[in-house]
Amino acid sequence: MKIAFVSANREKLPDPVVPIGLLYVMAATPDQHDKVLWDLCFHEDPLAELSAQLADHAPDLVAIGMRNIQNSDYTGVTNNLSYYRQIIATVRKHSAATVVLGGGGFSVMPQELMETLRPDFGIAGEGEEAFPALLAALASIDDHSPGTSPKGCTPALSAIDNLHYFEGERLVTNPRVNPFRDLDTLARPDRSASDDRYTRETGIQSVQTKRGCALRCTYCTYPIIEGRTVRLRDPETVVDEMIQLAEANAAVDHFFIVDSVFNIPPDHAKTICRVMIREGFSVPWTCYANPLGFDAELAGLMRSAGCVGMEIGTDSGCDEILDRLQKGFDTKRIREVHQLCTDAGLLDCHTFLLGTPGETLEQVERTLEFIIDLDPYAAVIMAYLDDYEALDEHFGGERRQLRQRLLERLAKVHPSFPRWVIPSLTVKFDRRLFQTLRRRGLRGPLWHHLDQVPRRIGQARPGSAGGSEV
Repeated sequence: MKIAFVSANREKLPDPVVPIGLLYVMAATPDQHDKVLWDLCFHEDPLAELSAQLADHAPDLVAIGMRNIQNSDYTGVTNNLSYYRQIIATVRKHSAATVVLGGGGFSVMPQELMETLRPDFGIAGEGEEAFPALLAALASIDDHSPGTSPKGCTPALSAIDNLHYFEGERLVTNPRVNPFRDLDTLARPDRSASDDRYTRETGIQSVQTKRGCALRCTYCTYPIIEGRTVRLRDPETVVDEMIQLAEANAAVDHFFIVDSVFNIPPDHAKTICRVMIREGFSVPWTCYANPLGFDAELAGLMRSAGCVGMEIGTDSGCDEILDRLQKGFDTKRIREVHQLCTDAGLLDCHTFLLGTPGETLEQVERTLEFIIDLDPYAAVIMAYLDDYEALDEHFGGERRQLRQRLLERLAKVHPSFPRWVIPSLTVKFDRRLFQTLRRRGLRGPLWHHLDQVPRRIGQARPGSAGGSEV
């Protein structure tokens, strides 16, 4: 079977991201199939590129990776769905191929996306076992055509975990019965199949040390995508992969560990660090982290192993909001983690959420005061202000007041806090700003470098609707 794997993600803010999930599924697909990757990230006209590739290759099946259902500032759900609808329509127009949709974005709301986008099949969650099983089932079908009910193979389809498909107009959703557990049996993804601009422009390569998250944060989609059962990769294998990736590509000068949380469980994180130290691994790296499961020993090991920074899911400066979000820690713990990072020489970038359900303007103000007092190396403030109808339900007419207060506060404190990022207000979150940083040869995560650009770039104007002066 001729299979085209389509990485449709085009989000480049703050940087384009290697489609590691799709590459894993591609690596798990038996080599008896003719496999090709079409990456649309860097093409000015992705639909024209897709049309040309379909005409040249005439695939039997098109597997589309849907990384996000919204933009990186959480305001573009409608636009993203329209884009994926156009992707599928283009495949239908130029090909008779079966369409399979999957990826992290699809996994968040698979039933709704099946009804909205109408692919032939959808795979939620991990696809390394489900996708080859689907290929085997399709191979047994003689009368299946795209957009129609898959006749004659219902028993084979019903055995595939987390598979979604239509029988007539009825959407069938298979349960997750046997979650994939042994990550060390997975074939390593072939990074050379992806566009070299991912690393050439940023210097960053991605690696995964585990899957699954047992935390109970009320808003988080990681347990939906990866499950709550934490599955660990062998630390020796992880470090060996990082060494090989660095040796194979001179452009790689930074790694980002893409686990939902690197430091939980802490013993696994410590072992990885010890292997890095033993092997003399010298490429700087960054990770996502949580205030839970972080101590002085781990901070020291991470720094000795080459870690230069952590992106920490702090979320709020109010204990009652942290309780409501079921974070499992309080503001005292956040301060302790900040001090541990400072003592170890780790840059700490804390993410805060303003405007969560039930949050008052007084609590928003307290979180801003907390950020000022904490004074982390960097802070990413996700202020849900624009294009979110849900805000009206709990902020009502106070939304404009919240925006105005944020802008006024930023105007006062911005000179003292040059590494505050507020995506929904385009404060230090602007394409031209990021291009400026990259043109200066700055590598690794961009939040490391936000104080190295002219103050006028990426700065909100008081009283405006937000935006950047460039």
